Amino acid sequence: MENTIECKQLPLLSFQVITDTHITADPEHTHNRNFARALEDIRVNAPDSVGIMHAGDVTDHGFPQEYEELRRLLRERGESAPEIHFTMGNHDVGLGEWRSRLSNFNEATRTAGSYHDHWIEGYHFIFLGTEQGLELFCTLSEEQLAWLHEKLGEDASPDRPVFVFLHQPLKDTVAGSFEEQKWFGVTEDEELQAVLNKHPQAMLFTGHTHWELEARHTAHQLEEKQPAMFNAASVAYLWTDEDEHKDGSQGYYIEVYGDRVLVRGRDFDRGAWIEAAQFEVKLSD
Repeated sequence: MENTIECKQLPLLSFQVITDTHITADPEHTHNRNFARALEDIRVNAPDSVGIMHAGDVTDHGFPQEYEELRRLLRERGESAPEIHFTMGNHDVGLGEWRSRLSNFNEATRTAGSYHDHWIEGYHFIFLGTEQGLELFCTLSEEQLAWLHEKLGEDASPDRPVFVFLHQPLKDTVAGSFEEQKWFGVTEDEELQAVLNKHPQAMLFTGHTHWELEARHTAHQLEEKQPAMFNAASVAYLWTDEDEHKDGSQGYYIEVYGDRVLVRGRDFDRGAWIEAAQFEVKLSD
């Protein structure tokens, strides 16, 4: 996929995608400071953003003290920053008191249940989530998959993308999700893939792997008539194709035009664009 070229045309819609912030109870922790830096980068560089879409692992353990830190960080970002819409990850609602942890997540992020959707300026944003407290994987009920199929078809058009967010990626799709890398994680992998394949205008953003945006396979299936999928890296810390930890903080700026969507990788730590992660998804006529 060739890198995109800067365009002077104004987008119809712009938003950001972040994931895996892993906020801790320590205000001075690197994860917390990285999250604050990413929010400031977006506030300064995207004044017209319609929102920040978070793909899960908001906190490191799902502890109440960590959600207090989340609230503090969001208060300090001020009203001028874009609203955040949240997906839950395994660190938020994994092993333990599932119902209690889900309730804590919903209260702190102002979400309802495991999955939800929003129409924002004429575009559909859909957030999926596990319905059991598994250690690493997510599990999606038949009801949620049927709901997703219905929502993807709601006022649908091939030239208008639908943005879908789930913490865990499908197997053998984006960076970190290949079998030898071990960071895929959807129990109903084939069922979810089947639903998405019926709606090629869908664009799926996932987290979980922490694989850096410079890695191979950051984007998957960018051909026409197939749903595009993107690994969204991590705000807290990164992982490499060499299976090694790497300090860093990354995410995406998304620009929607009438005929294409630009997905632009951003290094929040350096305050710079990631040249290897600039993608263009062309929309069908």
